[in-house]
Amino acid sequence: MASSNSREAVLAAAKRSAMARGYNGLNFRDIAAEVGIKAPSIYHHFATKAELGAAVARRYWEDTVTQLAAISDEAHDPRIALCRYPEIFRKSLANDNRICLSSFMAAEYDDLPDPVKIEVQNFADVNVAWLSTLLVDAEILGPDESESRARAIYAAVAGAQLFARGRADIALFDTMIDSYRAAGLLPA
Repeated sequence: MASSNSREAVLAAAKRSAMARGYNGLNFRDIAAEVGIKAPSIYHHFATKAELGAAVARRYWEDTVTQLAAISDEAHDPRIALCRYPEIFRKSLANDNRICLSSFMAAEYDDLPDPVKIEVQNFADVNVAWLSTLLVDAEILGPDESESRARAIYAAVAGAQLFARGRADIALFDTMIDSYRAAGLLPA
């Protein structure tokens, strides 16, 4: 059980680090210091930085799937769920001006090991699939058009997060989301 707790603590610390500094900012010594273990102990759970990075990115998109499902369940209406979608990205900004781990890692894409690239792509894919399904369920678009709009929504919301982070201004994120609603990209 202690080993499982240690692994979870390493994953949590690595997630925080990656959201602040990206994949290249993952440092076993820093993570170990935060967790309160020796750096070589991390190798017990993750043989390489690539393995740790992939595990962090996988957990991140799995957690996002859970968050998206919760939004759908709580909203009971696909339009309301679509309106709530930006909340996920806003939470990162509200947490010490962090950004979506996947956005950070996507910016480093050329330098990522293949297993990490796959998990970063999975994050985008689960977001686009969820958005696409809700666009159809809300009768905003048909199945043939929904994926293209879903990609645009994902890119716009992630872009708003990047823009707001670069200015350390969460209100800017809110203003941009409001403008997406006014323009019709997101339902109002």
